[in-house]
Amino acid sequence: MGRDLHQRLTAARAAAPTYPEVGATRGGPLPAGYAHLRRRVHLGHGPDVLERAGRYVLGWGSQLGTGFAVHPHAPAAEGATVLLRIALPASRWPRLVIPCRVVWTVAEPDRIGFAYGTLPGHPECGEESFLVSMDADGEVWFEVAAFSRLAAWYARLGRPVAALCQYLAIERYLAAVASSV
Repeated sequence: MGRDLHQRLTAARAAAPTYPEVGATRGGPLPAGYAHLRRRVHLGHGPDVLERAGRYVLGWGSQLGTGFAVHPHAPAAEGATVLLRIALPASRWPRLVIPCRVVWTVAEPDRIGFAYGTLPGHPECGEESFLVSMDADGEVWFEVAAFSRLAAWYARLGRPVAALCQYLAIERYLAAVASSV
């Protein structure tokens, strides 16, 4: 699997994102023509909570805490290409290998996070952001925002199941970050 993973990563690094609205999760309305998801959870209060949760998120904690493996594993950095891997339920094989590129990161006194976009081979087309923020009252929140369309034949074939899987993954991202702080 090591050689295959290396070849897939090399191909993903050479590929362009599969959608034109790169960076659209950074702020403002999400682009038309996609399904939108936006969910958030309260994490606590104060800069210590923000810093702890932000470190966890930038270290791919929401993905790792949901059962994904990240290759290569390093903190999220703008322009980095990764392969998210997950085994299908009740089976060691096959593993889905999902290519993504980090399209933006932020590390500010009141916001820490990143977004990744889809590359060829991803079952969807679009972008997902993972942002920890602190409001004016010091309350800390973790938000996942996404816009996507189904891209792979197997995702389109199982449209209701694919939509449910994305919703459940986002709920698990929220739970993983909340439990980390």
